[in-house]
Amino acid sequence: MAELRKDPITGRWVIISTSRGKRPTDFVPETRDVGDPANCPFCYGNENKTPPEIVALRKDQSAPNSPNWKVRVIPNKYPALGIDEPLAKKGVGMYDMMTGFGAHEVVIETPDHYRPIHELSSGEIKDVLTLCQNRVEDLHRDIRFRYVLVFKNEGPQAGATLSHSHSQIIATPVTPIRVKEELAGTENYFRAKERCLFCDMINQEKDAGTRIVYENDHYISFCPFASRFPFEMILLPKYHQMDFYGSRSHVEDMAKALKITLSKLSIALNKPQYNYLIHTAPNRFSRRGYWHTIAEDFHWHFEIMPRLTKAAGFEWGTGFYINPTPPEDAAKYLREISVTD
Repeated sequence: MAELRKDPITGRWVIISTSRGKRPTDFVPETRDVGDPANCPFCYGNENKTPPEIVALRKDQSAPNSPNWKVRVIPNKYPALGIDEPLAKKGVGMYDMMTGFGAHEVVIETPDHYRPIHELSSGEIKDVLTLCQNRVEDLHRDIRFRYVLVFKNEGPQAGATLSHSHSQIIATPVTPIRVKEELAGTENYFRAKERCLFCDMINQEKDAGTRIVYENDHYISFCPFASRFPFEMILLPKYHQMDFYGSRSHVEDMAKALKITLSKLSIALNKPQYNYLIHTAPNRFSRRGYWHTIAEDFHWHFEIMPRLTKAAGFEWGTGFYINPTPPEDAAKYLREISVTD
C-alpha cells in the first residue's frame, strides 16, 4: 500500500510507500575517509592554507589567522559566487543573465579534525550558531544580496569535499526558487487564515505527537507529515520568528535541540551522511511588489535531510518524491533513542 501526502507549505505531493516500510537497519551507510589532519586546511596550525579569516571566536586575544580559535569563518577558496564581481544584469535575446556576484563563506566549526558537530558540546554548537547568525545579519546589510543561505554537507554523498566539520554560507543576488515556494505558500496561508502556517504546524504536531522527535522549552524537531526522504526532519523555534539571526535570546535551546536531534539521527542510522539547511526570511528592503506581512507569515527553520535514497527518473520527471519510511515510524525510532546534551 502507498499514500499520497500533500506538503502544506509548497503544495508538492509525496508518495509514502508504506509497503516498503524501511527500518533504520535497512539503510547501510557508505564508509568514509576521514582524511589526514596534517594535510587538512581546517585544522590547528594550518591557518596559512586557507584564505585570511573573516572573523573568528578565540580563546584569548590571539592574532587573526593563528591558532587558539574555537570557530573560524573564512572565504571559500573556490567560491560559487564572488563578492568582487560587479552586479550587472543583461538580456541575451529571450534569456536573462547576471554576473556571478555573491558571497561564499566557510564556517569551520571546531579545531578538532575528528569531531562531527553532534559530538560538540551544546556550548560549542551555540558558538557556531551565534557566529552564523552574526554573518547572516552582516551580509543582510548589503542590499545587493536578496538571500543568505546557511547549509551543511556532511559526507561526500551530501557534497562535502573535506571531512573536517564545517558548514557554509552563500549570499545570492536573487531569492532561490525553493525559498520562493515557501514564501508563497506561507503568504497564501496567512491571507486565508491570518495565522502563521508553521505555528499551526507546530500545534498540529504537538496535538498528534506521532511525528515529534524532540522538544525543549523553545525548540521542536519533528518528521514532516509529507516527508520527502526517510528520516527527514524539520527543527524550528516554537515561538514565532521570521529571522534566524533574530533568535538570539534562546540560542542555548537551539544548540541543544540541534545537538540532540543530530545525535539521535547518528545513532539510529549509524552516522549517516546528510544535509541541513536554514531557511530564513530574505533580505528586506522597500521595492515594488513586496508584501508587508512577511514578519507574520514566515517562520525560519532548519531542514535536515539524510542521504539514504536517490532520486531517479520518476522523481525527476514528476517532482514527486517516494519515501519508503513513513514519518511516523521514523519519528518513533528517533524519539525512543536516549541522548543527553
